[in-house]
Amino acid sequence: MILISSCFILLINAVTSRQDKYLSYNRITSLILLYSIFLAFNSLDIICLGTGIGIYGGLFLITSIRQNFVVFILILSFFILQLISFHNRDFKYLKKPLIKQISDNIEKTERNAIIDLSGIIDFPTIILFILVGAVCLMSCCDLITMFLCLELQSYGLYILSSIYRNSELAIGAALTYFLLGGLSSCFILLGSALFYVNTGITFIEGIYALYSSTDVMLIQSQDWILNLFENQVKEEWIKTNEVNPIESFDISLIILSIGYLFKVSSAPFHFWSPDVYDSLPTLVTTFVAIMAKISIFIFMLDLVHFSSEAKTEFFWTDILLISSFLSLIIGTVVGLVQTRIKRLFAYSTISHVGFILLALTINTLESIQAFIFYLMQYSLSNLNFFFILLSMGYYLWYYHSYYLLKDQLNSPLQLIIQVKGFFYKNYMLSLCLAITLLSFAGIPPLLGFFGKQMVLSAALDKGFYFMVLIAIITSVIGTSYYLAVIKLVFFSENNDIIKEHYNETINTWNWNYIKSELIKTKIIKKKIRLLSTSLSLMISCLTLIILLFIIKPDPWLSSVKILTIMLFNS
Repeated sequence: MILISSCFILLINAVTSRQDKYLSYNRITSLILLYSIFLAFNSLDIICLGTGIGIYGGLFLITSIRQNFVVFILILSFFILQLISFHNRDFKYLKKPLIKQISDNIEKTERNAIIDLSGIIDFPTIILFILVGAVCLMSCCDLITMFLCLELQSYGLYILSSIYRNSELAIGAALTYFLLGGLSSCFILLGSALFYVNTGITFIEGIYALYSSTDVMLIQSQDWILNLFENQVKEEWIKTNEVNPIESFDISLIILSIGYLFKVSSAPFHFWSPDVYDSLPTLVTTFVAIMAKISIFIFMLDLVHFSSEAKTEFFWTDILLISSFLSLIIGTVVGLVQTRIKRLFAYSTISHVGFILLALTINTLESIQAFIFYLMQYSLSNLNFFFILLSMGYYLWYYHSYYLLKDQLNSPLQLIIQVKGFFYKNYMLSLCLAITLLSFAGIPPLLGFFGKQMVLSAALDKGFYFMVLIAIITSVIGTSYYLAVIKLVFFSENNDIIKEHYNETINTWNWNYIKSELIKTKIIKKKIRLLSTSLSLMISCLTLIILLFIIKPDPWLSSVKILTIMLFNS
């Protein structure tokens, strides 16, 4: 459905004579996503979905977990697309000539902002192609299709990152993302090639079965042979014996996992993500930071779970555990010294990726349940955070913040200090931001607390006491930079003023006072409305999910538990 719709929209773009109907294209794409969600959700009723359904000659395998996450990413994409499906600000109520200079500048800024944020007609088409790659990646069962689907998703993200050609920072970030993404793809391709060299097959399920049986046969044959010889002969036999195929299996998976850790920006392969997230337009960062990780983590879930039977002394998932440890440390410590809000968010993401990798590495019933729950709740919290970030940016346009920054049309909110005193501009939006940040910090009874609690509980049951200690310490330290942002929002004075070249007589007045005076004199006939109904509704719903999860947690937790049991029984 998504692929056919993508081709249909491409055809429309090719034959249309009107290139200014970007809102219509975005709304059509929203309807396509809604219909795709309906089809994917209806397919969950298929009984044999629990054991898996092979399609296209076994190249893809549809299971309950994968299909549920297909629905999940389609819903997230629908929410993201609403950011550019409606105009978010309206300044037409400003009358002339009393504040003509202010009105002219505001309308000019508004017009430029709309062109930069929504006027690219190819935006929804690129999103659909990225979704095709993400959906296929989660369902692939062959190394070749895995690489092709991953590259389809990645190249769509590269194009999306460079789509704002008027932004020097965005082009630089897109080039960095492309080069390092290509490097990670080389690791993935090398790991896949080693699999094929050692086994002669590319079917992933066949590789699991082969190495699981080889492990048992190899151990039995080694024990029987070594019992026939003296110690000296044993040592010579071990030295001259061929390489353990399970060890080559581990090496291949280690190389493959390094490529995936690059993609999800996990330490020590994280160095590209703060620069890329900070330089990209906020609208693009919203999609890149959320959607690029979900499909890769779901594929890694199957990779870890079904390869766990062929364990050796140093198993390949140990590198995931090391990466989890480094992600927790680096994401927390380096985040303490950040002054730019999207760089702070990038390091916060690295820290949370450490929790996700910890749950993935343990590979027990409880840990996989924690992994699925954490991935879903953090994606929702991320989405809400970016919605709030964009909404605050609209307010900075309106108030004409006195910070002169590069690329401020595409990313009006860049510095942490720009949220200073935002409570006096919009107290409800500030409250939503505080709830989201406290959820990131894991403060009860918010949604993020339950995700961290489930991961730590699974790690304690499995004996990962040191990792639990590190996770708790880093969570406490990381809370400080979330609280610092909240302190700026609620307890600092609002210093935004009108720029001098707008009107010399009011250049030192607080805009809240100007607004109240204009309303009193009926120059402004209605209350100021900077956010569209769709954006306000999405922020409200996501914030209520984060805040009120404790009231009705059973449906979500029960669904996650059922999916985990089906995975272990498959």
